[in-house]
Amino acid sequence: MSNLNHRIAMPTPGRPGGFGGGGPGRGAVPIIRAKHRGATIRRIWGYLNRQRAGLVTVYVFTILNALVSLIGPYMLGKAIDTAIIPGDYSLLIRFCLLILGIYLLGSAVAWIQAYVMTAVSQNTVNELRCDLFAKYHQLPIQFFDTHSNGELMSRATNDIDNVANTLNQSVTQLLNSIIMISGSLVIMMVLNIPLTLVAMLIIPLALISSRKIAGLSRNYFKKQQQHLGELNGLVEETVSGLKVVKQYRREEAEVQRFRKISGELNRAGIRAQIVSGLVGPAMNMINNLDFALIAGVGGWMAYHSLGTVGVIVSFLNYSKQFGRPISELANQYNLIQSAIAGAERVFEVMDMISEYSHEVKEELPRLGGEVAFRDVSFSYLSDRPILTGVTFTAKPGEKIALVGPTGAGKTTIINLLTRFYEVQEGSLLLDGRDIRELDKNALRRQLGIVLQDAHIFSGTIRDNIRFGRLDASNQEVEDAAKLANADGFIARLPHGYETQLSAEGSNLSHGQRQLLTIARAILADPAILILDEATSSVDTRTEMHIQKAMSLLMKGRTSFVIAHRLKTIRDADRILVIQEGRIVEQGDHEQLLALQGVYNELYNSQFKRAEL
Repeated sequence: MSNLNHRIAMPTPGRPGGFGGGGPGRGAVPIIRAKHRGATIRRIWGYLNRQRAGLVTVYVFTILNALVSLIGPYMLGKAIDTAIIPGDYSLLIRFCLLILGIYLLGSAVAWIQAYVMTAVSQNTVNELRCDLFAKYHQLPIQFFDTHSNGELMSRATNDIDNVANTLNQSVTQLLNSIIMISGSLVIMMVLNIPLTLVAMLIIPLALISSRKIAGLSRNYFKKQQQHLGELNGLVEETVSGLKVVKQYRREEAEVQRFRKISGELNRAGIRAQIVSGLVGPAMNMINNLDFALIAGVGGWMAYHSLGTVGVIVSFLNYSKQFGRPISELANQYNLIQSAIAGAERVFEVMDMISEYSHEVKEELPRLGGEVAFRDVSFSYLSDRPILTGVTFTAKPGEKIALVGPTGAGKTTIINLLTRFYEVQEGSLLLDGRDIRELDKNALRRQLGIVLQDAHIFSGTIRDNIRFGRLDASNQEVEDAAKLANADGFIARLPHGYETQLSAEGSNLSHGQRQLLTIARAILADPAILILDEATSSVDTRTEMHIQKAMSLLMKGRTSFVIAHRLKTIRDADRILVIQEGRIVEQGDHEQLLALQGVYNELYNSQFKRAEL
């Protein structure tokens, strides 16, 4: 069985208002802000610290690597003073073999250190990526209405990859640098205190230079990540809608849009790289000046017999080991800044309040199906009401049809019933209980939804149907398909229920995909059923099959139907005519025609033509 069964069912993100035709849903998602650099680094460290065994191993081998690197220059100086200058070549050979062994050991230790750190960083990032993906599934629909799919994908891929690269390279580098700087400084002080003071001139210059350049580069890296998210969003949007682009001959316009955003990304990237790239040359210049100064002072001291040649050579090597870690960290600063900017974007999502955060988990007995709206008002934007004083009651087992022009509020009623958005004024009761008191997961477990856009996941046909109830047996899946009139076309496929479906089910017709979603809903056995224009884009013959399956599905269940097709609405127990967010008429088909009102006008303008 594919990993499809481990996903969490949610409507396709990015569509306004949760379902197809509702309001834009621009309500703000509350965020707990923690966006400064120190907090971000501490949170990354919190994830890294979960890999304690690997980190301890890295620490041990980093210390060994640093010690080996510190011993090498000392042995080189001893070789000059005790073997080369006196001309003891046998001793020189022993020194050479010893130094060779030291550096070979250092190479082996460095390899093991890098190997373990790679595993630690990848495991850390894997946990971060999984937590982010899980967080996506906990956020309310309004979050997805205000963020493009490409932007969300960018946070889960590019931003986290930047964190991975930094952890892999910079953590060991930081630890190694601390040890190398400390160890080199101690040995340098033992060898020659005046030269040590000269070598330490690099520290304030390096800190001032790095701090100035880092302040400039940080904002550029953040802009770079933001533009990258926009670019990913455009690519995802254009590729998924390529047929529409070609149909309306908008290829050149889309290319120009891409060029504009790509140009902004290019400019932000150039600025970020140029500014951050100044760190390396600046540090190299400071190191070279410091090295030249030490060489000059050391040469003068050796000439006046204030120090041996071997000590001066060792000191020069230690001065390079003292300055090199600072330079290496500075050269990685662009990577570190990019990772911090990416991590901030990831943690912005992680800090958003889950729609389940205030839920009290409870077992909800099977709903009887009574739905009561009591003077419900709602708006996505404070100055644009969508529903105003909506009041009606759906009795258990009733089929309620919602009709009205686009934007009237039909989909918003469904969004409130599914708690994709919360009631703002008035109350919505299920079996007499306020819907806001019910656990969302328990509630949605008893709701079945069939949308106009039949969403199919990559995986087998069996997995797609089983999405309605993950613990269903193979026989239950096949029984649901038969009830949905889907078994016939499934049997004609080369591999039957094990047929692999491509992304969005593109190797099936729209009607076949719709039958699979109905089978999915049948398997879920919901108490309340929602049909959102489920037959609006199929041919008449396919509609007959879907209507038959839907009639079976709606039997004994409270059903809400948003549709414009006459056959779907005509047999409803009650039709609610919605206009500008208000219920202006309600009754069955014949009653509403007799009123000679809004419904009669809709019927004569649209439905009557459908019968001709």
